[in-house]
Amino acid sequence: METKTLHRGRILMLPWLAQGHILPYFELANRLSHQNFQVHICSTPINLKFIREKSYCKFSSSIQLIDLQLPSSFSQELPPQYHTTKDLPPHLHATLMTAFDAAKPAFLEILKALKPDLLIYDLFQPWAPQLAIQLNIGAIMFLTCGAASLCFLLHYCKGSDIEFPFLEMSIPEIEFRKFNQFINSSVNGTVNKDRFLECQARSSNMILIKTSREIEAKYINYLSLLLGKQMVPVGFLVQESTNMDRDTAIMDWLSKKEPSSVVYVSFGTEYSLTEEEINEIAHGIELSLVSFIWIVRFRNGDKKTIDEALPEGFQERTGERGLIVEGWVPQAEILGHPSIGGFVSHCGWGSTLEAITSGVPIIAIPMVVDQPFNAKLVVDMGVGTAVPRENEKLIKREEVARVIKEVVMLQEGKQVRRKAKELSDRMRHKIADEEMDVVVNKLVQSFVKESS
Repeated sequence: METKTLHRGRILMLPWLAQGHILPYFELANRLSHQNFQVHICSTPINLKFIREKSYCKFSSSIQLIDLQLPSSFSQELPPQYHTTKDLPPHLHATLMTAFDAAKPAFLEILKALKPDLLIYDLFQPWAPQLAIQLNIGAIMFLTCGAASLCFLLHYCKGSDIEFPFLEMSIPEIEFRKFNQFINSSVNGTVNKDRFLECQARSSNMILIKTSREIEAKYINYLSLLLGKQMVPVGFLVQESTNMDRDTAIMDWLSKKEPSSVVYVSFGTEYSLTEEEINEIAHGIELSLVSFIWIVRFRNGDKKTIDEALPEGFQERTGERGLIVEGWVPQAEILGHPSIGGFVSHCGWGSTLEAITSGVPIIAIPMVVDQPFNAKLVVDMGVGTAVPRENEKLIKREEVARVIKEVVMLQEGKQVRRKAKELSDRMRHKIADEEMDVVVNKLVQSFVKESS
């Protein structure tokens, strides 16, 4: 008997030019390709180079990568290695967004050539769905942030009088000022919050979001009410670790440690710690007396060595208790190792979901944008503890040490450790692809027709 294959249509994805956005789009593309969608991911060559070269980013022939060239008129100020937010000097962020806007004609040509059934786009490019709609192509926004942080953003931007579902949220004044500055920054004549509001307005009858009802049901429901559109969670989209991810040196080091005895320290691929922050965190780790693996990253062009960046004598004093690694590491594999007992994290959404999946309690030190809201959610769920701060002082070594020791070693952290494990178990016992099944059905019903 001949087997029939369902062809569910062609999707073009356009994420914002940041690895923290591109990788969730890539993982969503992977899931959709397994459901017989043909998916194209469009980004700048430097971003796609990361996907092409990383061994863990293996993908099927149903996913194709398409280079988006930014206009050559920006080449002097913004050379190709800066066509991404990773390692981008802060003073060039506005220039990158302006150049991205100027790529509108090039993206139009890609749309015309591919003629996809659907465009899935990000939060900073309202011109992308505008072009798709002009060509009678469906358009849906996919958000890589969490629902709780988005609740705050939208409630703040729209000035809603709908009852706020988490009035107890209290964000330190310094963090709120950073958030306020970010969303009210104007780039290329458009304020960031207006970019976002226009993007969500152009999304069809639904918006995809990287989260699960298991942890954010009330926030997802609130967003649907506030926007008048259905919020469709796609799940955590956390990559499972594979042998391709393996870093033998790190795994061998971890295997020599006792179960749940090591704290993993990482602040993501985008944020660069200041000298003061590195100093306080290092002294806090040292004072905690807990074993640690610390991922230290520098911007391109920063000629500091690890020895120069860390306090004098730090590595000698911590000795075999610590492992310091520069650059990229297989984070999901590290978090899944039984020796890991805590995660000192900036609470980027991807890192937060990886920790939850692995059942690792979080020591929260949020830095920018949505991270304070993610940290608050983690604390509210009982799967993490925030490092307290006072006034303008971002981090105090004594508090870093106290919270690390409490979460990883002491009786006071027993409840956080237990809740982190319980939540991980609940997520693992959910039907593996139930949220993705909902996504697929809604995409098929709304935009593409199944054909045999």
